[in-house]
Amino acid sequence: MNGETRPWVTVVSGLPRSGTSMIMQMLAAGGMEVLTDELREADEDNRRGYFEYEPVKRTRKDASWVGEALGRVVKVVDLLLRDLPAEFDYRVVLTERPLGEVLASQRVMLARRGEAGANLSDDALAAAFARQRAGLEQWLAEHPSFRVLKIHYHDVLSRPSEEVARLCEFLEGGLDQQAMVAAVEPRLRHQTS
Repeated sequence: MNGETRPWVTVVSGLPRSGTSMIMQMLAAGGMEVLTDELREADEDNRRGYFEYEPVKRTRKDASWVGEALGRVVKVVDLLLRDLPAEFDYRVVLTERPLGEVLASQRVMLARRGEAGANLSDDALAAAFARQRAGLEQWLAEHPSFRVLKIHYHDVLSRPSEEVARLCEFLEGGLDQQAMVAAVEPRLRHQTS
């Protein structure tokens, strides 16, 4: 990994409903160029938008989009991190949120859309997500092209200035920290455990 000779691909990742859109909003407010197609519009579940880029969903079959992300930030669900091509250097902001809240938020969003969720109990889903996360963290630690910063959803809500400072240090500065802090709106939080 050599961030001085090649630009980084900055990735915001985590489980769905774990705060990835909030982090993307903060980074956009701070001045980072965001890779998004804006196809998925803001709605009741994400009033400020999802910040998604449709080609990311097809990364396993076609990762050619990654070159477009150099020097920018893109949202990648955690299951797809292993599919990112090794020839790039990545700074990954890995969001964390209590699994009970993630599951509650997912249930509400699916119900609003009239979609069915997984046919597993919350306990079984939480256990599966925990195993998935542990495996991912081990994998990331073994791959030197990935630098990782874990950021907890509740820490951002409760002490945004401190978390923005951590985030900016990890991203090596150059961002408008005041604008990033101003982008945090705890009132947009929906589900709690």
